[in-house]
Amino acid sequence: MNARVVVDPITRIEGHLRIEAQMDGDRIAQAYSSGTMVRGIEIILRDRDPRDAWAFTQRICGVCTLVHGIASVRAVENAIGATVPRNAELIRNLMIGAQYIHDHVMHFYHLHALDWVDVVSALSADPAKTAELAQSLGSYPRSSTGYFRDVQKKVAGFVESGQLGIFAKAYWGHPEYRLPPEANLMAVAHYLDALVWQRDVARLHAIFGGKNPHPNFLVGGVPSPIDLNSDSAINSKRLSQVQEIIDSMKTFVNQVYVPDTLAIAGFYKDWFFRGEGLGNFLCVGDLPASSMDEPDSFLFPRGVILNRDLSTVHDLELGDPQGIQEFVAHSWYDYSSGKASGLHPWSGETTLNYTGPEPPYEHLDIDHSYSWLKSPRWNGNAMEVGPLARVLLLYAKGHEQTQALVNHALTTLDAPVEALFSTLGRTAARTLETAILADAMQGWLDALIANIKADETRTFDESLWEPSTWPKTCEGVGVMEAPRGALSHWIVIENKKIANYQAIVPSTWNAGPRDGNGQPGAYEAALQDRHSMVDPEQPLEILRTIHSFDPCIACAVHVTDPDGEELVQVKVS
Repeated sequence: MNARVVVDPITRIEGHLRIEAQMDGDRIAQAYSSGTMVRGIEIILRDRDPRDAWAFTQRICGVCTLVHGIASVRAVENAIGATVPRNAELIRNLMIGAQYIHDHVMHFYHLHALDWVDVVSALSADPAKTAELAQSLGSYPRSSTGYFRDVQKKVAGFVESGQLGIFAKAYWGHPEYRLPPEANLMAVAHYLDALVWQRDVARLHAIFGGKNPHPNFLVGGVPSPIDLNSDSAINSKRLSQVQEIIDSMKTFVNQVYVPDTLAIAGFYKDWFFRGEGLGNFLCVGDLPASSMDEPDSFLFPRGVILNRDLSTVHDLELGDPQGIQEFVAHSWYDYSSGKASGLHPWSGETTLNYTGPEPPYEHLDIDHSYSWLKSPRWNGNAMEVGPLARVLLLYAKGHEQTQALVNHALTTLDAPVEALFSTLGRTAARTLETAILADAMQGWLDALIANIKADETRTFDESLWEPSTWPKTCEGVGVMEAPRGALSHWIVIENKKIANYQAIVPSTWNAGPRDGNGQPGAYEAALQDRHSMVDPEQPLEILRTIHSFDPCIACAVHVTDPDGEELVQVKVS
């Protein structure tokens, strides 16, 4: 009898995720993805003021931080037919871009790299040879023999004390780790550097939004007044600080992140040919050159790729009731129209119906419901969203910088275009789009400064704030490409209150369970795509592919007890 491998919880992610893999020998025959917390943000928002929705939805997750706030205010603005000032769009772009770059670097080094990097192996590295390796890859100044010797001593101290701390709970010594000790030491050093780097770059959100995480937003623009003569507004000093942050981002991305990705990938080329699964990719688009009303101006294009066909980009019509739908055939939810039906988000329902076993349990009930995630579909198709989808759309649309970066990476790694459709292709795409965004950040800041020099300083349209000017009944969708993929918030407003609210987040698209037709979600399909395991007791291969999506299950589900009561109440005195 073939075993079922259970990984619960998946670690180094945001939220709670259970993966079960039905083995056929050493090969994964079937995989099942289960979000193990209930989603309830839609219920919390009913009957509230739409202008307050962003503050609630932004607390869905502390890792994604601003993305739900952006999507929420865009949903209200779309519903009431509003266009925000150009400076507000530029500031939002800068904040979104900073989120991407911060998030992608942190994901690579602190969540995903340890699937490829053996920390303990770094103890046997030669610091001088490590310095030679680092210097051959780029011009990063922290590449001396002495620096790597100091890092090695620090790691040795962790090991000798028996307290690996941040490096604990991993499969060190697993035969699937292939990097030489020197590459492992270099990667560990950059892991530690990234911890310091991320602290500084997060300041951009505080400059424009007052704080990080969860910066402030508002319907009609941004709460960032521009006044070069005021200490409490966006002034010359703060603009200079933003420039310094962008410079720091570009330096680390170009001198460390990109070279490290290509260097590590060179030792794992077989992972360019496993772990894709669906072959269908969706982007809602983001980062407008003008306004959200003009999708053709987006840096990240809107569209769909089916069956790996990069020659055809299908249009994505957000308002089509038969286009985007969510299904609950294998979810712990019910629909009034029955579990077999699909609902467009404006008609979406969030009705809980847990029918699974009481934890702890041996296995998921895969023949019935087995997840608190729903199953989004586009025209009936399961879709993958995220960095790979965005890079493929840019590549298919002929974006010159993307094509140059992708082609250079493929040439460096001696890999065909088909290598993109894989676990490692997903990881490489995240790195390459970070380089694209680091350059775009400079353009948005330059445009903002040019507007200020031309005496255009508006960042907020007060006329959009007053509900008396809104239609009595309206519906809208706020979209953005979050770091993890397509994010959409759908709102129905009646009598100035929220009548219905639904959020389809990236990890709902990717981590959702099978639908009524048996189509797996992106995680499930990827694990079923040419995956075998050396040691089922140490399922490193499962972690590599799941982490390549950068899961954020907290975005897709929320926690309560079986009776729907809150579990934690925090009081501040």
